[in-house]
Amino acid sequence: MPLRTALTNMLGIEHPIIQGGMQYVGYAEMAAAVSNAGGLGIVTGLTQPSPEALRAEIRRCRTMTDKPFGVNLTILPALIPADYDAYARVLAEEKVTLVELAAGSPKKYTPMWKAAGVKVLHKSATIRHALKAQEAGVDIIEIVGYEGSIAGGQPGDEVGAWVLLAKATSMLKVPVVAAGASGTGRQLAAALAMGAQGVTMATRFLCTVEAPIDQKIKECMMRPEVDERQTTIVLGTLSNATRVFKNGVSQEIRQIENKGDVDFSEVMPLASGSRTKKMWQ
Repeated sequence: MPLRTALTNMLGIEHPIIQGGMQYVGYAEMAAAVSNAGGLGIVTGLTQPSPEALRAEIRRCRTMTDKPFGVNLTILPALIPADYDAYARVLAEEKVTLVELAAGSPKKYTPMWKAAGVKVLHKSATIRHALKAQEAGVDIIEIVGYEGSIAGGQPGDEVGAWVLLAKATSMLKVPVVAAGASGTGRQLAAALAMGAQGVTMATRFLCTVEAPIDQKIKECMMRPEVDERQTTIVLGTLSNATRVFKNGVSQEIRQIENKGDVDFSEVMPLASGSRTKKMWQ
């Protein structure tokens, strides 16, 4: 029997699972597969090179599923210069089920999206971010702990998801979903027991048949030695903490950060994501 929660009722989905946004992974095929399986698939907005390309991808996704799906919009102008206003307008005009907003404040776009009937989820790295997002009128708060570590985390914010989740579900009035530490059914059950209305999963979906990445990467991720110690945090000194796979590039970023007083321009060539796209595809 499907689990019914405030999240499934709000979004019209069967299972309380959202596929998180993943750059150069969240294409229509991935989102449609998750939605057809009963969750909420997510098209990653900035994977598309322009707002009109995103519009086309949303419409392409609609040819693959008649179920609800959403779009991730991560606002990081220093890393990805883009016409964020135009991307936001496309989401309102296309009336997607949900926007998963990360990094930027939801205050600017929430009225437009809600007027279009679009639900707004804000990805929050801290309780203070979550409270501000709630005040801005979002419908759902996604709590991400240090296990997942998203843009917005600052030194001193290294708090685990389960600690944040317990506090969020007692303080917030809108539905809360857990992210960054939710890859199994047991973790979903734990999140629900703590008061969450569902979970967001991203990395785990990389190993699915539908994930549009090289098969060798999927096989690498499934090796027993690729455990929880094979990730690391980068960009924390720049108040943009992000958890990534531990490899030569991430180690080089950490070496630069360890020098102290780092300007973003020093790490931008390594953190831009251009290598990721080539590796995935």
